[in-house]
Amino acid sequence: MTAVIDFQGVTRRDAGLVRLDALDLQVSEGEVLALLGHNGAGKTTTMHLILGLLSPSAGRVAVLGGAPDGADAEALRRRLGYLPENVSFYEQLSGREVLDYFARLKRVDRGQVGDLLDRVGLGHAAHRRVKTYSKGMRQRLGLAQALLGDPRLLLLDEPTTGLDPAATRDFYDTVRGLRDRGCTVLLSSHVLPGVEPYIDRALILGGGRRLALGSLEALREEAALPVTLRVRGAAGGLAERLADWDDPRIEVSALNGHEVTLTVPPDAKLAVLRRITDTAGVEDIDLLPPTLEHLYTHFSAERLPEQRGAAE
Repeated sequence: MTAVIDFQGVTRRDAGLVRLDALDLQVSEGEVLALLGHNGAGKTTTMHLILGLLSPSAGRVAVLGGAPDGADAEALRRRLGYLPENVSFYEQLSGREVLDYFARLKRVDRGQVGDLLDRVGLGHAAHRRVKTYSKGMRQRLGLAQALLGDPRLLLLDEPTTGLDPAATRDFYDTVRGLRDRGCTVLLSSHVLPGVEPYIDRALILGGGRRLALGSLEALREEAALPVTLRVRGAAGGLAERLADWDDPRIEVSALNGHEVTLTVPPDAKLAVLRRITDTAGVEDIDLLPPTLEHLYTHFSAERLPEQRGAAE
């Protein structure tokens, strides 16, 4: 299967500054990839290369089988959707007029405008001027314009900025529906807890270099970070009964008289669970694996010193 996004040793330099350094990346049809990194990591550069707004200094970029900065750039862009981090529209136009304008620019069916406004929760405000929209409403309008033409590839840069929790949940449900229909999604976000349930893989960049790439399961295995066990019981003295361990890597914290948290290395997890289940008074155990935020912090901390000075 041909990759929707294919980076082969892609490097981008500007005035001697390496913004992206020999990046290899393949993203398949129907995949949701989270693009993570600090400011200056290379996220925006990666998106601009995919959009054809930048050309690689070395290596090759292919998007949907073509060069995004080549002769087929215009046709390729009609198959893409892009939501920038800071959306900006003509404020004197209504939401419907804005989408109608972008539909004409993209040369797609303008009949979908009303459905898209309803889909992002702006049907009731379709005829209001954009200058009356809140930040969250503008972000929803930005998502609607990105979805024009039923794109095969969707690039989303901080898409939940300004959205309340309910709107954020609705947004990610939309992303899930797009993936189910075969749309590939590249998603950049600093709000990692909200992203985790909806992605297939994560790419962590640092100083323009790839620090880690894989599914959450693969990244957890590679990082080998400790897991957290939260143990609850009605009887008193639970912390004392779980306090002593032969393995010095196991850390125990008493939250209150009836709840204890243990930090456990992966290779000791089964042994710890066996002892806990045999401990008198234990009523419940929650096993909490490392989150995406933990993994991001772990891999970002491994950046080389010279990477810290790079910028997007």
